[in-house]
Amino acid sequence: MAFEDDDRDRRDNDDAALNVSRRAFLKTVSASSIAAGVISPAETDAQTAPTAVGPGEIPIKLTIDGKTHPLTVEPRVTLLDAMRNRIDITGLKRVCDRGTCGACTVIVDGRTHYSCTLLAIEMQGVAIRTVDGLTKGTVLHPVQEAFCKHDGLMCGFCTPGFVVSAVALLEKTPSPTADQAKAALSGNICRCGTYTRVLEAVLDTKGVARG
Repeated sequence: MAFEDDDRDRRDNDDAALNVSRRAFLKTVSASSIAAGVISPAETDAQTAPTAVGPGEIPIKLTIDGKTHPLTVEPRVTLLDAMRNRIDITGLKRVCDRGTCGACTVIVDGRTHYSCTLLAIEMQGVAIRTVDGLTKGTVLHPVQEAFCKHDGLMCGFCTPGFVVSAVALLEKTPSPTADQAKAALSGNICRCGTYTRVLEAVLDTKGVARG
């Protein structure tokens, strides 16, 4: 009987300690929540806090091929969709829409990017160039002429991306080696397998001026 009493006392003491621990934990959580509420965003530096936009359409301006295009888009709209669906710039293609094929390649401030991976609202204040802006009236760009000369296209879906990537390469490296050309075009995929003729076109292109 004495052992049973001792066991009962120990259980009572354990329960009491557990209750105290629970109370202490709840107090700590409550205090943390209050502290978090006291330190409100209003007390942070308003100049460094980003301004929320959306979810509805907002006005933006995009500079594409030397022209300014005012339009309204939802913050989630990609540069690719904004150009094709809102501005009717359709030379670049949507193929994978996942940033893997290169058919929607554009040049942004001198560097190539997949336009399906860029948000339109983030492209304000930068110079965007597309395959649509390469021709001068009815005169083709030298890279486009070389693609025609070497028959560097088949179905044509990937061709705009290859042309834009080639232009970006040749503007920086006027006389690239085959390895340099392959590296510059490695982000573009041709499902028809016209890589050899594309490479010939790029290596044969002369007189590419910086855009």
